[in-house]
Amino acid sequence: MNKHQRVKKNEDFQKVFKKGKSFANRQFVIYSLRKEGQEEFRVGISVSKKIGNAVTRNRIKRYVRQSILELGDDLRPDMDYIIIARHQAAAIDFHTTKKSLIHVMRIAKVLRKK
Repeated sequence: MNKHQRVKKNEDFQKVFKKGKSFANRQFVIYSLRKEGQEEFRVGISVSKKIGNAVTRNRIKRYVRQSILELGDDLRPDMDYIIIARHQAAAIDFHTTKKSLIHVMRIAKVLRKK
């Protein structure tokens, strides 16, 4: 994921939270907002301090970023996504993280079916 594929600014996060739609499962909450004329999707990742120490939070973010990188071709390009990790995300490995993200993205109808 390049820097231009990330949601960084607080105002962008707030816009997705207020105007976007949310979908959730046990491990993740995804907010998605359609952006007209946007060529590539953008992703913001949020992991609260309540979930664990810095090592745990960074591992979750690494897993999510790698999953998004692998799923990139199947995601809709005209969207902004905010992915929020829940407590149960701290206890799962990479493959389970990827399956969980695929599951919640299919619920959100932002993932092309294979």
